[in-house]
Amino acid sequence: MERITDLNKAKKIMRGNLIGPQELYQKKRELGIYIPSNYLKEPPPIPYPKEVLQQLRSDYILIFGASYRDGSQLNIIKLRSHFGFNPDKSEPCFYNQDWYVRDNFVNYKYIENKWYLIRKSPYDNARGKSLKEIDKMNIKAKRQLPSAVLATYIFFANYFVHNGEVLWKYDYIWCSDTDDNGDRIYVGRYLDPKGINKNGFNIHRFLTINSLYSYVDIII
Repeated sequence: MERITDLNKAKKIMRGNLIGPQELYQKKRELGIYIPSNYLKEPPPIPYPKEVLQQLRSDYILIFGASYRDGSQLNIIKLRSHFGFNPDKSEPCFYNQDWYVRDNFVNYKYIENKWYLIRKSPYDNARGKSLKEIDKMNIKAKRQLPSAVLATYIFFANYFVHNGEVLWKYDYIWCSDTDDNGDRIYVGRYLDPKGINKNGFNIHRFLTINSLYSYVDIII
């Protein structure tokens, strides 16, 4: 299968599920990003065959990775700095939590200036399952888990490019990252379905039971 090199052809295939350099450039202020001029004139080749895009166009987003507004590499901490965490001031935003601000996965994992293809909605048959259980499932389109920074970036980019569309509105999605303690990261659920918590893009960790966990008792 030949690789796609023509952006206009990819746009026709993806039917709106494509966010390229031009679309990002139009929302650069809202997103706090920078798109080098050479990528606007000649975006890198799209590394996915047309047959793959045709198969996945309804359920996936094809998106180009941007830099931070000052030209540096984009990470979660920079996105958090730009969007904040108070929905009373502006939305979209992050959920107000700070447990992760010193962790490596938010400070030293970056978005690259390249194309990414990520699924828009979780697999229904994978809900409530552990990663070990998911690995045993026959999900043909499965490739690998997205990084937390990629999922975060796509959430905000999609929101502005697609007029307030909220990805993973009530859902959490597993990410490829772990925190500095080795616990798995999951993100998403911008809205609380019970309406108790404020709006915000959540970043959480799934605690792994290890030798640090034990118990104490009392004598009765």
